[in-house]
Amino acid sequence: MSSSFYFIVCALIWGSTWHAINFQIDYGNPSYAVAFRFLLASCVLAVFIQWRRLPMRFSVKQHLSMCLAGLFLYTLDYSFLYAAQQHIMGAFLAVLSTSVIYFNVILRRVFLGKPIRREVVVGATLGLVGICSIFYPELRALDTSESLKLGMLWALCSFSSASIGNIISEHLLDDVSVVAFNCYSMCYGSIVILVALQLFGVPWQWPQAVEFYAALAYLAIFGSVIAFGCYMLLVQRMGSDKAAYVVLVYPVIALLIATVMEGYEWSWLALFGVGCIAFGNYLALHNTDTSSSDGPVEANV
Repeated sequence: MSSSFYFIVCALIWGSTWHAINFQIDYGNPSYAVAFRFLLASCVLAVFIQWRRLPMRFSVKQHLSMCLAGLFLYTLDYSFLYAAQQHIMGAFLAVLSTSVIYFNVILRRVFLGKPIRREVVVGATLGLVGICSIFYPELRALDTSESLKLGMLWALCSFSSASIGNIISEHLLDDVSVVAFNCYSMCYGSIVILVALQLFGVPWQWPQAVEFYAALAYLAIFGSVIAFGCYMLLVQRMGSDKAAYVVLVYPVIALLIATVMEGYEWSWLALFGVGCIAFGNYLALHNTDTSSSDGPVEANV
């Protein structure tokens, strides 16, 4: 499959998970929902690996790296993200999510020694302009309440954690398959969350609402198994800086869904924003299918 295919699948699924998460955050501590999501996803991946008889034995160093990736990419990233979504509107969260690309560009240079690619920075900046244009009416209505400030703090913690996880993943995926990496890192990440919640005595009561479990299944199978599988293949093929451009695209998908389900009305400014994102996407990702972060690479599925 081409990188464009994986990019589109990832954007389409994650664009819908913004709505699904709303059915998870109102039932006790949202970190439990994060843990259950990735634990279920890890179990599904383990079954797939056993069915396909894929290799699962790795060195202690590789397991420690996958545990560290799981800590940042799943435990901290999504725990902070769910917490942020309790305090700030999705529009502002979408704007803040663009910081992942800039974090990736900088950390990739510092820790992996990879060059800063100008097309990624320019494309990301165009995308940021586009996101701000799309959500301009909502951004104008923001107030400077303490809840907003707390939400901003959780959001920035989430996206910086995601970036660190991206860098670890890019380095590790040279030697570990995407399926095995996701299986172990999601498992380790969910276990860390559950242990921490028990140590701090955070209570949990299983909800009776059917939508909680429907959202859990969707987020685990589609949002985690499939979408993260596609995303990690993008990280492996093109580098974490270019792969992260998907965070600029899936808010647009979320709005397309809102158009159908909630009657969202498009303005000329919003359409201009979509144009900026599309052009930024072209600048950042053109020729991706024929080049990776450092040259041609065979995907290690």
